[in-house]
Amino acid sequence: MDYKDYYQTLGVAKTATTEQIKKAYRKLARQYHPDVNPNDPDAERKFKEANEAHEVLSDPDKRQKYDQFGADWQRYQQAGAGASGGPGPAGGAGGFDWSQYSQGQGQGDFEGFGGEGADFSDFFGSLFGNMGGPGGAGRSTRPGAGPDYQAELELTLEEAYHGGPRTITVNGRNLRLTIAPGVADGQTIRLRDQGGPGRHGGPNGALLITFRLAPDPRYARTGDDLTQDVPVPLYRALLGGEQTVDTLGGPVKIKIKPETANGTRLRLRGKGFPAYKQAGHGDLYLRLSIELPQHLTDQEKDLLRQLAVLRPEAA
Repeated sequence: MDYKDYYQTLGVAKTATTEQIKKAYRKLARQYHPDVNPNDPDAERKFKEANEAHEVLSDPDKRQKYDQFGADWQRYQQAGAGASGGPGPAGGAGGFDWSQYSQGQGQGDFEGFGGEGADFSDFFGSLFGNMGGPGGAGRSTRPGAGPDYQAELELTLEEAYHGGPRTITVNGRNLRLTIAPGVADGQTIRLRDQGGPGRHGGPNGALLITFRLAPDPRYARTGDDLTQDVPVPLYRALLGGEQTVDTLGGPVKIKIKPETANGTRLRLRGKGFPAYKQAGHGDLYLRLSIELPQHLTDQEKDLLRQLAVLRPEAA
């Protein structure tokens, strides 16, 4: 069987960082996900290939072993491993010492490379499951955890603020979960037993859900603090008064001091974003923007002219 270049599958360089690998995987997973491409065998194949590549390259130990073995794959193939079901012990088929990869532990050394089954190719199974034991004794039958699945869930800022129940579809299954208020963009939660099936009676893998928060034109979020622009009529800014402001937590009345300047910032303690799985909220900062009146009447213009006479330095 042919050597699988996992770096090429994800479209990254061999020097790619873990974050670059994850980013490339997420892009491919979104593009070829079965829910997006129903009844498309080619998309399903590419989705599985991306999963397999990510399974190896996202884990430092697995990646190191893959990189170590990859350079010798051709020699492994020429030694007849693909036909015989696996190389023998040190000094086996082809005269090449494969014990450096099995490390004298038989198949167990390659358990860490993930699960077997429909989600992984024969190359993966042969490379990481059939390497040990005299004459290649076959795949391990020991219980092992199933692979983890990854998914993304898009939320508005308001949905992240309030939390609550949501339904997400993963591999054709609808899962209902309750989101705690205060989740952040890029935050990932782990749901046990909702991933791929375990091997030989082992536990299921986990489902890793990453939250993606859509930008909100009304607010800027910094941690648990929010900043909001609030327009204030000119006359209220000059004379002072009360004003109601709509916030994510509901309407709030604020007091505008007389002669408030444009750009003034007000701090409302505890009116920001809820702290994730903790008591309390961040703060809400209001940035006041003075609104000039439009479409003045003749009477209003006359009054402003009178004011200009009284304030010649402002005319």
